[in-house]
Amino acid sequence: MTVKIEELGQAVLSRVASYLAPKGRDLVQEAYAFAAERHAGQLRKSGDPAITHPLHAAETIANLQLDASTIAAALLHDVQEDCGVTNQEIAKRFGSEVAVMVEGVTKLGLIGGQAAEARSGEAHTQAENLRKMFLAMAQDLRVVIIKLADRLHNMKTLWALKPDDQRRIARETMEIYAPLAARLGIWDIKWQLEDLSFRYLQPDDYKFVADLIDAKRGVRETYVTQVTDFIREELKKHGIQAEIQGRAKHIYSIHSKMEKYAAEGKSVDEIYDLLAVRVLVETVTDCYTALGVVHGLWRPLPGSFDDYIANPKESMYQSLHTTVMALNTQPLEVQIRTYEMHRAAEYGIAAHWRYKEGSKRDLRHEERLAWLRQLLDWQREIAQPEDMVEAVKTDIFQDQVFVFTPKGEIKDLPTGSTPLDFAYRIHTDLGHHCVGAKVNGRLVSLNYQLKNGEVIEVLTSRSSKGPSRDWMNSNLGFIRTTHAREKIRQWFKRQERAENIARGKEMVEKELRRLGASLGGMEQEVLKLFKLDDLEDFFLRVGYGEISAQHISTKLASLLVEETPEPVEEIAPPARSTYTTSISVLGTGDLLTRLARCCNPVPGDKIMGYVTRGEGVSVHRADCRNLLNEDEKERLVDVEWGRRGQLYPVAVHIDAWDRVGLLRDISTMVAEEKVNMVGVHTEGGADGHITIYVTLEMAGVEQLTRLLTKLEGIRGVVSVSRRVEGARKRA
Repeated sequence: MTVKIEELGQAVLSRVASYLAPKGRDLVQEAYAFAAERHAGQLRKSGDPAITHPLHAAETIANLQLDASTIAAALLHDVQEDCGVTNQEIAKRFGSEVAVMVEGVTKLGLIGGQAAEARSGEAHTQAENLRKMFLAMAQDLRVVIIKLADRLHNMKTLWALKPDDQRRIARETMEIYAPLAARLGIWDIKWQLEDLSFRYLQPDDYKFVADLIDAKRGVRETYVTQVTDFIREELKKHGIQAEIQGRAKHIYSIHSKMEKYAAEGKSVDEIYDLLAVRVLVETVTDCYTALGVVHGLWRPLPGSFDDYIANPKESMYQSLHTTVMALNTQPLEVQIRTYEMHRAAEYGIAAHWRYKEGSKRDLRHEERLAWLRQLLDWQREIAQPEDMVEAVKTDIFQDQVFVFTPKGEIKDLPTGSTPLDFAYRIHTDLGHHCVGAKVNGRLVSLNYQLKNGEVIEVLTSRSSKGPSRDWMNSNLGFIRTTHAREKIRQWFKRQERAENIARGKEMVEKELRRLGASLGGMEQEVLKLFKLDDLEDFFLRVGYGEISAQHISTKLASLLVEETPEPVEEIAPPARSTYTTSISVLGTGDLLTRLARCCNPVPGDKIMGYVTRGEGVSVHRADCRNLLNEDEKERLVDVEWGRRGQLYPVAVHIDAWDRVGLLRDISTMVAEEKVNMVGVHTEGGADGHITIYVTLEMAGVEQLTRLLTKLEGIRGVVSVSRRVEGARKRA
């Protein structure tokens, strides 16, 4: 092991000697000696000496060619927590700049340790972890770069931990650290973190892709050699000297493409573009000349060209991307950029601290961190920890779509964003007063999903009273980002308290009526479920949007129990039905189960079983009046829903004003939700008012709630509710 430490230490020192001045090299050498002395005799769970971990982290930092202070801090980042060294001692020996970075990394590490010990408060702990990380980033981004290097080596030794810890750390890495590396533009670390996480989260899929790549290694190497030789020779004819690199795409990115192809009904055999070639040249003019050369050699695939030189990403990433049918065999992705663009792409935000004697401050640095300023705003504004975590995962760390303002400024938003998301991204007031939008000069609906390259113009009106509550309804698709949702929620929260309480109560009662239930008799259970003490506070939170109507119906599905039952006839075995279910009868082996026709339960409803004579177990809603009036209580058994994917009959009744095309619009809406309509009956009145009774096959309460909301938005529809004839009703 001693040889390994010496070799690793020498590798780090040799790497920094290649670009640091003597003073910087001396600082790194001293930090290494100090860390080695303090970590002496300590071992990691992998069995390696403790000093190997900071050495690996420092090596990653040195490969990014960061300054001496950052490398020294990487070497010292564990001495406070593991060796009892004080921050004052570090400041005295290595300077305050190094000490501040070491303390920042130590604090992030402590939070990570607390997360492992506090699984019951996981969302809160993870949110606090993120808040601290963003604050550290605001003070000195190098702290987070060290943390990424620290996480990278921890992932490489994850095999030494218990399986549960492996999955937890891998999931956190995939959801937070890999996307963070991507946002910082440090792609090499991002790809490694993704592949390492994927290996533990989906080991079978990882092995499948790895074997696929390995099986074609020889063919791939021959192919890459031929392609790069063709490009190099053709560029020489045009007087361009280029460095050309060929590589296989990373394992996780190939897996993601496989999933995309599977969703499109394509087989794995149709996935050919597993390779990419990168062409590095001196000037921007050379980039476009090289693009013409590549397109002259091979036919480009339609829609595959992206010009990130003329239109850089918000991270300031620049490159030309195209895909061609190389050698007439298979698609090949080609990336063309200058050497300077390549360094910026590889080092990302770390390029701001790359060691350059006499260098000036990177003027584009602030532009790269626009998204970080947004995160810092959120951590001040968003109260609920779960919302903070969700905001980061959905608004910052998911795939982005790039769109333009009318002035030509590029903005990136999460895929699936709408004109309202765009408006709130520009300015809160622009969102509040938005009344419409144009995309490429064409009017679109406010729930239109934006696509790459579109120009968005937001239409406003000062007479607008503010946001619509419909915008908060996730089933209607008006907003995608947590940022926009939080701004709208804050607007409603500032409105009159009494108005919000009244509106909240109305929304709760309306949502429950649609599900065939009412709030009466279960107020305390509701408060307990939402962890509140006061019903008025509950209504207030619903009124200003902190608790959505859809959230209510989903959470209350198991509590829908009311009071006064009507006398009914003795329970009868259910008629044979075409609907089969997967329902577990607790405490017994497999028994025949059938859904009761009297109350038609669906997943999300609280259910109870009744053992019939010769017909197995009849499954009812727990509030079914037939069950509640049954004298033979000993024949009642506990049951629970089994696997998902089963469809169940649900009776819905729609009150509406009749018009031409109404039934067609209802049928279209049902079909768009991929719901099967198995029965429909209409009763009309002389005044033009009609009631439509529809039987639908649903997967559960959540899908039902979403569909009822959309049906209620159809022109002429007055109300939509679930018919539950067997459930108890109030007089």
